[in-house]
Amino acid sequence: MTEEDKNPLAKGENKTGQKLDETRLRYEGEKCFYTDPNTGAELEWKADKQAWVSKDGSKPSDNDYIYEDGTYCYTDKSTGVKYKWNTEENKWDLCESVKIRVDEEEEEEEDDDGETRIKKKTVVRQDMSKGIYGFEGDTHIYTDPNDGTVYLWDREKNAWFPKIDDDFLAHYQMSYGVTNPEKKDLNEGVQEVKSQLAGEDEIKKPLEEATDPNLKRKAQEPTWFEVDDENNTKVYVSNLPAEFTETEFVDLMQKCGLVMKDVDTGNMKVKLYTEPGTNILKGDALCTYIKVESVALALNLLDGYEFKGKKIKVERARFTMKGDAYDPSLKPKKRRRKEKDKIKKMQEKLFDWRPEKMRGERSKHERIVIVKNLFDPAIFDEDVGLILEYQQDLREECIKCGDVRKIVLYDKHPEGVAQINFKEAEAADACVQLLNGRWFGKRQIVAETWDGKTKYKIAETEAEINNRLKKWENFLEKEDKKQDKREENKVKDELAQETKDGDSDDTRSSAGSGDETE
Repeated sequence: MTEEDKNPLAKGENKTGQKLDETRLRYEGEKCFYTDPNTGAELEWKADKQAWVSKDGSKPSDNDYIYEDGTYCYTDKSTGVKYKWNTEENKWDLCESVKIRVDEEEEEEEDDDGETRIKKKTVVRQDMSKGIYGFEGDTHIYTDPNDGTVYLWDREKNAWFPKIDDDFLAHYQMSYGVTNPEKKDLNEGVQEVKSQLAGEDEIKKPLEEATDPNLKRKAQEPTWFEVDDENNTKVYVSNLPAEFTETEFVDLMQKCGLVMKDVDTGNMKVKLYTEPGTNILKGDALCTYIKVESVALALNLLDGYEFKGKKIKVERARFTMKGDAYDPSLKPKKRRRKEKDKIKKMQEKLFDWRPEKMRGERSKHERIVIVKNLFDPAIFDEDVGLILEYQQDLREECIKCGDVRKIVLYDKHPEGVAQINFKEAEAADACVQLLNGRWFGKRQIVAETWDGKTKYKIAETEAEINNRLKKWENFLEKEDKKQDKREENKVKDELAQETKDGDSDDTRSSAGSGDETE
């Protein structure tokens, strides 16, 4: 082998007849490498073959590269990753990821508990990396290289759809069967094609429903289902004595945890089974705990426990369907989210930890003072504005004792009651000493600390509420008229003052401009 065969520069050109750029040549020992400026491919000179081959040993193929936007693009067939040649930096830049088969779309699925779960579904998509792209007016088009089908890009649906014309229908009929032109017109052919494409829409629906919160899936029809042990908070108790009360049963079951309370009725969620048509106890009962952990405690501690001379049997509650078909009307109505949140907060409050009061710490109700015999409720029927005056007078007097948080007048209470809330209990004690026994508006008032139980608010009828609101409206209208009158008088006073000042200026001007005579 001659030196000319080993040296690719001896010929001055590559196998395709293009002149070699010496700046793109590099040597590693006796091997010569060349970077193609058009494709960016790394080539190695094989002296025995008298040809350039790619660095990995395979010959470069023109089919692997596509000339787009003034440069070459290359798609890796194994990974589907597309690269674009950067002529300025002489390297391949990642352009986009083209996936041939993929991918998983998410589909929502609703279970029996009404909770929505996401289920993944594999979707096969068409490889559109080898077609011809172009424009038809303002619409982006794609031509399939296999069968020549033209696709139009739908911007609203963000998808490719075949261009339905005479050529497409002819090709479709040749592929899927011949139709009689006397029986089917063009519109019918379009409808048939759309029905075939409906499958693509079905594939998109799960993704749209998963991404669009406004779209709701059709709820599944209610069916019978079993409650697993991890979520079952009910226990069935049997072999109970013949005589016992509901309170005694609740006290027994609460040895292992708190029993759930019905939000609507306020009663404990326990059921004592009786003989049909009588009040005679059968000796078995059902109990619902708040926490599922209480069930395990009841099984370990109360099973075999002696209650009024009988050893009771405790087991997890199991429910069976009555009849052959499930009746959804017998199922309890689902609560709203707000009601569920309320129940959850009540239960959390039962289980939360609160530190015990410090020695000598006073209760919150000791910060509240109740004043009686302060007024006659009838006076507010004549002038509702007196309520604000009484509140203001009380605030001015009570602020001497400490920080006043709130003053409430129970204007409908026959004893003429007012409530004063202080920040500190010591301020409330000082207020009681200050006001108790004093005279206010020819009435001797009584001041005392609130007992924390008595309610002084009087429930009003619908007629009384409407009457009170009407009086408030009249009061506010009078106040507005008084305010308008005051502003009008103020404007008149300002005009009168300006007129008076103007007359004074004119008088001084006249006196100053008089002729002086000797």
